[in-house]
Amino acid sequence: MSEVDKITTFIEKQSQWKVELEELRKIFLQTELKEEIKWGCPTYTLQGKLVAGFAAFKNHFAIWFHQGVFLKDPYQKLHNAQEGKTKGLRQWKFVKGDHIPPGLILEYLYESIENTKAGKQITPDKSKSVVLPPILNKMLSADKALASSFQSLTPGRQKEYAEYIASAKKEETQRNRLSRIIPMILNGTGLNDKYKNC
Repeated sequence: MSEVDKITTFIEKQSQWKVELEELRKIFLQTELKEEIKWGCPTYTLQGKLVAGFAAFKNHFAIWFHQGVFLKDPYQKLHNAQEGKTKGLRQWKFVKGDHIPPGLILEYLYESIENTKAGKQITPDKSKSVVLPPILNKMLSADKALASSFQSLTPGRQKEYAEYIASAKKEETQRNRLSRIIPMILNGTGLNDKYKNC
């Protein structure tokens, strides 16, 4: 299935925000950005760099600007989704009945594109390495395919898996949890992805 088909399918599956997401997609497609699916959501890139995307949630839908911290935001539309955690990412949130202004969205997208071309970016702090519980570390050492899949996960997803295993007090529970997550890791999905209506 092509990226375009995946995005069409993603939007078709949205019962609550289908019309709004189709409208956002039309706006995004007016730019030079490449349309892709990442983390199960429509994402728009420039020369392999993440620029923006959109997602649907239970009570709202949002546009994500991956390096939104650099946007001037003259209309005060952008918010940090997780204060203290998120450094570069900013979101523009919409709720039922909100007007979707194509001109303003394009203004933000074009500025994001220019910032990407200028090389403006905040890189994630990789100094906080994920501490793997021994049972998970042993399994990754023994299985190259699993280790490769685990390494390709985002640091946040790696941390979720490590904490999920480590939080089990009994070794038997750790083994049971490990057998449950192996297919998810190999599939490239995160532990809590099913709860993210993205």
